Amino acid sequence: MTGATYAAAATNAHQAVGYPTLFAMVAVGAVVPVIPTGALVSAAGVVAWHLATPWDLPLVLVVASIAALVGDTVLYWLASRGSGRWLEWLRARADLPRLETAQRKLAENGTAVLVVSRLIPAGRIPVMLACLIAGWPLRRFIRADIGAALAWSAAYLAIGVLGGVLFAEPWQGLLAVIILALVTASIPNIWRWTRSRPTRPAPDPHDANVA
Repeated sequence: MTGATYAAAATNAHQAVGYPTLFAMVAVGAVVPVIPTGALVSAAGVVAWHLATPWDLPLVLVVASIAALVGDTVLYWLASRGSGRWLEWLRARADLPRLETAQRKLAENGTAVLVVSRLIPAGRIPVMLACLIAGWPLRRFIRADIGAALAWSAAYLAIGVLGGVLFAEPWQGLLAVIILALVTASIPNIWRWTRSRPTRPAPDPHDANVA
């Protein structure tokens, strides 16, 4: 098998398996946010960069954007019409200060908040919940979420392209962008854990025993 034939076969295999897998995992991860979807998109960007075909990077962007939009839509529908359990599930993942801020920003700036929330780690759920509380119909949410899903996909794809540019070997770029995406996604959890830790009061010198 010549080098050109091998490269063509690798590209065809990537398109046949990689894109459907990317779509499924990003869509599922948007509904049940336990999958590091940002890391997946960045990793796909690294692979697409090293394949060096003119259509792979745009395909990653399109597939990831549509998958994120589909997942967000399903979650919003479930929370608004499917079952009250999903609404309570969302509430449990949106602490009160973030929710209050999201409601205020949504009232002030409208759909732009939804776009920004997709780019901030752990910002999507509070804003989605604020949209539900504000009574947004599903169609309005979908229209606003199109730009949010596209901006989110473009941001993580750019991280993947940067990893492809900086590292000559694909595995090096994959490792770098996955670590970066995971660290970024974990920052809100670390922050909440730090804030929730009980602080020990300073000892009162008047209570000390005097020898």
